[in-house]
Amino acid sequence: MLASATLQPRYRKALFLTLALCCLLPAVNSPTALILGFILANVIGVPQDWPIGAATKKLLSLSIICLGFGIPFSQAQQVTLTNLPLILGSIITTIVLGTLLAKLFKLERNTGHLIACGTAICGGSAIAAVAPAINAKNDQTALALACVFVLNSLALFLFPLLGHMLNLTQHEFGVWSAIAIHDTSSVVGAASAYGEEALKTATTIKLARALWIVPIAALSAMWFGGERKLRVPTFIVYYCLAIAISSLLPQGQPLYDGLFIAGKRLLIVCLFLVGCGITISKLRTHGVRPLLSATLLWMAIASGSLTVVMLTSH
Repeated sequence: MLASATLQPRYRKALFLTLALCCLLPAVNSPTALILGFILANVIGVPQDWPIGAATKKLLSLSIICLGFGIPFSQAQQVTLTNLPLILGSIITTIVLGTLLAKLFKLERNTGHLIACGTAICGGSAIAAVAPAINAKNDQTALALACVFVLNSLALFLFPLLGHMLNLTQHEFGVWSAIAIHDTSSVVGAASAYGEEALKTATTIKLARALWIVPIAALSAMWFGGERKLRVPTFIVYYCLAIAISSLLPQGQPLYDGLFIAGKRLLIVCLFLVGCGITISKLRTHGVRPLLSATLLWMAIASGSLTVVMLTSH
């Protein structure tokens, strides 16, 4: 960080809050928010005594719940059931391939499994859930998270560009991004940049995919002999409840529309906070092999799922 030593903490906090609030403006999109957070973290620095990581998780959960008010139940049901084979197939394939790549690159077993689970299901949330199930060390968890965060950041920029180059429809892009991008925040961010139909499709499939955290964590605990107390992500439950409320009580549609818009803006703020957690110094502390393994795994699942989506849509 170039100026962190000279900038007083109160001014750093003021700058952080100003940029975070700017992300609520319509002019700021997902990639811009991520870049703003990354620049702030690496050039000025972020407040060290503020729980930014915890705030990111809470805001992301809230934004996803708000998005649920804009997704009709019939659409959520149809999209989920239609793509269930792709969801299951991608999860199984990713974990198997991730295990093989971890052995090829001679990664620690726990680290390789965390990267595979993060790629297969929902990035940081899956890693956080599986880590205690396999008794992973803090540095192993941090390394897997770092790899996922870097690739998530790339996906946010690359996927919309590739989608337009390949002339993918809104639905096709929504399915592809939900399967091929790790974290929910980046999935929703990329899909939101592509279009509203893509956003609804991607959010629905991504959260259906995220439900597999529980069985994967349970199987991991059996395989690795770790903690067997599992936690169901509560935001998924509330997201489903939001869909149910908007479908059963249609008279509240003006309110639901407002909550859906608020959810999309809150997501932009979340991506700013995600960017604040990515620093060059953190990335330098780890060797290239874990990131290379994670990148190859991501490229395999991204290209494979894109092929399936394009073949089944034509």
